[in-house]
Amino acid sequence: MNIIETKKLVKTYGNNENKFNALNGVDLVIHADEFIAIMGPSGSGKSTLMHILGCLDKPTSGTYFLEGKEVTENTSASSLAYIRRDKIGFIFQTFNLLPRTSALANVMLPAIYSGIKNRKEKALELLKKVGLEKKIKNKPSELSGGEQQRVAIARSLMNDPLIILADEPTGNLDSKSGSDIMKLLRELNEEGKTIVVVTHDKVIADEADRIINMKDGKIV
Repeated sequence: MNIIETKKLVKTYGNNENKFNALNGVDLVIHADEFIAIMGPSGSGKSTLMHILGCLDKPTSGTYFLEGKEVTENTSASSLAYIRRDKIGFIFQTFNLLPRTSALANVMLPAIYSGIKNRKEKALELLKKVGLEKKIKNKPSELSGGEQQRVAIARSLMNDPLIILADEPTGNLDSKSGSDIMKLLRELNEEGKTIVVVTHDKVIADEADRIINMKDGKIV
């Protein structure tokens, strides 16, 4: 089953003389339960593509289907917010944790907006899943980079998303921590999550089942 499909996807920035296409006719199909790496140099369009796939941005033209539902330039901001909340988990290179908040509270955060009543119990289960059950009270500054990324992964799972989008998830980590994070993502994939990793690192990309290479806004 196709969980993601794009056709002739274009994303244009600027206007008049400064206009340029960050994406220029991207055709892409991702099946449910796949583990995909999107790879390319800086400026290739891979992060722009991830932002559209994650409903953080809208395409200028072309079509994007998520679970068969079309996302277009005219899709409302509230609709995009609901899709992000219910369908997609995000993992970022910089972790994006609240600095003055415990690991437990950081993981619980997405559930506040979705109204999950047993959010504390679920957050505890997820922190145990990523090996941090003994550090639930620690703030991000009291955790290593690898531990912070594990908190971010637990947070991404809080609303039980269909897809996890990871933007350079090992970029700020040492090689051992990076390897551990990729192993954890593989385990999540084996449990049925569709994983899309954006990276410039060939070693990380080789961990995926399929590599999509981008250059100048196109898949090559």
